[in-house]
Amino acid sequence: MFGIDWSDPQTLWLNLTNLGLGVVVLTCIGVVGYGVLRDLLARRRSESQDEAGSVASHAFHTPELGWTMADGGEPEKPVERPSPRRRKGAK
Repeated sequence: MFGIDWSDPQTLWLNLTNLGLGVVVLTCIGVVGYGVLRDLLARRRSESQDEAGSVASHAFHTPELGWTMADGGEPEKPVERPSPRRRKGAK
């Protein structure tokens, strides 16, 4: 198969090593592919959740309790961002 002589004792160790390394490489490719796919699906889910962005950074959603504050404190006040200033000559 593929020009490999499995019965040759001089190259058997090389063939087995190549086979093992091939299995390791394919496993690594599968793990990385699974991680990328899972990350893309998580990003798609997070984009569809509108209320997640409107909650303070230290709050998280627990289905049994609703929105829970991790520190048990008061909600954070929203950060007011200054509006961009216009230059005097710009219209």
